[in-house]
Amino acid sequence: MKLITFIILFGIGLCRLSFADQPNVILLMGDDHGWEETGYNGHPYVKTPVLDDMAATGLHLENFYSGHPTCSPTRASFLTGRHPNRMGTFSPGWSIRPEEITSARIMGNAGYRSAHFGKWHIGTVKAESPLNPGAMGFDEWLSHDNFFELNPSFSRNGGPPEVYPGESSEILIRELIDFIGKADNSNKPFFTVVWFGSPHEPYSGLPADLALYDDLPGKYKDKQVKLTSNETGSPTTRPQGDVLRERYAEITAMDRSIGTLRTYLADEGLRDNTLLFYCGDNGTSRDGSLVTPHRGVKGEVYDGGILVPGLIEWPARVSKPRSTRIRASTSDLLPTLCGIVGQALPKRPIDGIDLTSLIDGTMRSRSNPLYFWQFGNSGGGQAENYLDPELQVGTTPLVKLMGGIATRNFKNLKHPSISAADYMGPRAIIDGRLKLVVRESKSGETEQELFDLIKDPAETKNLIGKKPVAAKKLQAELRTWQESVLKSLTGADY
Repeated sequence: MKLITFIILFGIGLCRLSFADQPNVILLMGDDHGWEETGYNGHPYVKTPVLDDMAATGLHLENFYSGHPTCSPTRASFLTGRHPNRMGTFSPGWSIRPEEITSARIMGNAGYRSAHFGKWHIGTVKAESPLNPGAMGFDEWLSHDNFFELNPSFSRNGGPPEVYPGESSEILIRELIDFIGKADNSNKPFFTVVWFGSPHEPYSGLPADLALYDDLPGKYKDKQVKLTSNETGSPTTRPQGDVLRERYAEITAMDRSIGTLRTYLADEGLRDNTLLFYCGDNGTSRDGSLVTPHRGVKGEVYDGGILVPGLIEWPARVSKPRSTRIRASTSDLLPTLCGIVGQALPKRPIDGIDLTSLIDGTMRSRSNPLYFWQFGNSGGGQAENYLDPELQVGTTPLVKLMGGIATRNFKNLKHPSISAADYMGPRAIIDGRLKLVVRESKSGETEQELFDLIKDPAETKNLIGKKPVAAKKLQAELRTWQESVLKSLTGADY
């Protein structure tokens, strides 16, 4: 009997030891926060002292890309390691599919307690949804279908939306800290995903944060930009100076909330063994784009639409400050987590790669290309819904409308067969220093551009005529990859 008791207790001890050896993981992502909107990347106005410190003390990913130039698709890549077109998440308002295997599910299998906080936007968060955070593997969630600003409404674990007074980023970090405290008491490592609502329009800000940007140059006051009205949810125009003031206030508040989190982790002795990651979900929106050195904005496959801040802090493994120019993306997160916690990759096509060697400083180059694609054929009104449309109707309040339709609602359409039109839409491949961009003109003609991103990061010099062999190789690689993606889209992976 004593021997049996010893074996049981020894086994429990080993289990706890293994959990203790596993890092805690916190993945943070801003909404519409492009590469240039940080102090450490040289923005002349926006104040991000916390992110600047992370860049100076941790691993600075100089060339980090969102999986797509828009929101919902990037979130799908973030959680699955797969290009969003594989699961029909083509653009904002298109949902994920319930058969997808998420990082939350993988981390749960590794013994982690998990939670999601903030913007979801790959399906509805209500209890009956097969796409809510819980259904996709998270143990707990405080989430919103789409947008939120000051005094946001969130659904807790699928319940009715409730108003939480205050600044949204601060609220999410407060909830995260509360969750960490409970997870720590359970002797389990924690895995959390926080998707901020900032700095996506429509904008707002606390008076103290707004005051930081009262002295923006007067030249922005006369320029009118298009965005969403906070009052009506419909499109409107406002002076860019007012828009930038509110946008930067949101970024600063988000930055400050991350600082609160870092302080908490340090005070609780959790900082060394916690992987803290931050990125944006796509490039800067057109209303906020100001001083980017890159071509394009949100919604475009040029680097201005897909290059975002990328930062990692993990003192136990990244002991000295380091920067890397090796390109990485949100699709790399799931395979990297699998590598860190010793879980097998899902048995289906994965577009990302394991970045653990990059974290350790031993990776010399990326092993496979990066691909980007805005799907050009959404099926229109002819295709059959993949899920019951009632389950795709959101419940959390918001103001933004697109085409008169609330953007908290979602769809996903079946694609049982593939046609030539399904290969269309703006697309790009980055392999080494070369980037090929392919798109169809308004007349239907295929246009191609080839750039050397090292010599020409602004993508101004089209080399398609000077490097025909390299262009042809990239064209073939891109087409082969598209074929794989479209096969997934038919449901072949499930």
